[in-house]
Amino acid sequence: MRPPNQRAGDPLAALRAQAVRLHQSGKTAEAIPLYRRYLLARPRDAGIWCNLGVAMRERKAFAVAETCYRRALEIAPDDPAALGNLGNVLKDMDRLEEALACHRRVLAANPEDDRARHNYAVALREAARLEEAAAELDTLVARRPDNATYRWDRALVLLHLGRSAEGWRDYEARRETGEVRPRGYPQPEWSGEPLAGKTLYVYPEQGFGDTLMAARFLPQIAAQGATVVLECKPPLRRLQEGVPGVARLVAPDERFDAFDLHCTLMSVPRLVGADVTAPGAPVTLTVPEAARAKVAPLIAPGGDRFKVGVVWSGSVTFKGNAKRAVTVEHFLPLATVPGVQLYSLQKGPREGDLAASGADAVMIDIGSRVDDFAETAAAVEMLDLVIMTDSSVAHLCGSLGRPIWNLLPFHPYWIYPVDSDRTPWYPSMRLFRQRTAGDWAEVFARARAALAEAAAAKAEGLWPPAD
Repeated sequence: MRPPNQRAGDPLAALRAQAVRLHQSGKTAEAIPLYRRYLLARPRDAGIWCNLGVAMRERKAFAVAETCYRRALEIAPDDPAALGNLGNVLKDMDRLEEALACHRRVLAANPEDDRARHNYAVALREAARLEEAAAELDTLVARRPDNATYRWDRALVLLHLGRSAEGWRDYEARRETGEVRPRGYPQPEWSGEPLAGKTLYVYPEQGFGDTLMAARFLPQIAAQGATVVLECKPPLRRLQEGVPGVARLVAPDERFDAFDLHCTLMSVPRLVGADVTAPGAPVTLTVPEAARAKVAPLIAPGGDRFKVGVVWSGSVTFKGNAKRAVTVEHFLPLATVPGVQLYSLQKGPREGDLAASGADAVMIDIGSRVDDFAETAAAVEMLDLVIMTDSSVAHLCGSLGRPIWNLLPFHPYWIYPVDSDRTPWYPSMRLFRQRTAGDWAEVFARARAALAEAAAAKAEGLWPPAD
């Protein structure tokens, strides 16, 4: 945000300063029109073109942001801020090789620029060049071991590479980045000491999917002689009744302080020495008969067709959702496979997409008619297959051992290998990963071809396939 040479008292200088001040205070929507007014009069200000690009990227107007950065580079071709920002927005748009080239240019001019190296490392990770990303992050952590962001980003890469002990160690950096908020309990946090005769209070910290994923490790804690009390959000309550190793479930708003030690659920894998390449069987879940009774009439209209549940979006508050989610229209070609009936399992803010798009003409709505994960689980049990983009329902299907095809972005979540169509975390899951970043059309084409084969296999009595 460098001001150009301007005369004292210049009204444009005041306009510029006001726009920058608004932007820095988080009032981006107010800053943008001021930036535009200023640039109409002073179009040679590379710094403000760059600022406007940052503001547009914050609004996810990526193509506009790219244009702004390129205008800045017309004026200042080697400006490191404009080059780095251009690299970041190209990464957002899945133009990964172009992004990497921008970051290399910045680093070539200043190899000691840690911010530029971090941008480069993140772009390498998004390009699934994990070993290279780990090397860059190693350099950053060696220079700045106190920087929690560098350690957190390295954790995600190391876990993806199967380097469990190192990855779990760095994963604790999330406490310093604000990913985890301290509970402030007077009792100490469990750090791995013996648990015999102790009551351990375990609480989730992330989404429903991670809660289901990590619950598999709770029996290992109980086996150490601990009484495990698990905090459970209401949508999971009925499903997690009877989870092995858990003596009691507690609601988030329930007062409970009769414990000796406490622990966040996503720290449990580190404390039990979990191997990310062989994590053990998924958690055992309980599907109530009442849930089955409610859902059965919703499934029945599909008759003897090949019944396929679909989900197109995870939580809209998850910052990586834009990369993993699609529109409901992507799934419509699956409905044209002979013998197939689609069911929407979508819940949350995006469930309204079904009716808004008109796709409810060919999909049976389940998501808006179930109240919790237990009822979704009952539906999954009655379907032949679930095909979806990654979200908590994928973890649900995998935990139930039901056939699930997970459609993934080019750089997926770390439990999904980039060189395999299977994950050790969920044996019943098949992965369909983008072969080119951002290319969902090819993924859905492969899924449709595989679905045609699966529907034909069911007609011949050969579905589900033997493991």
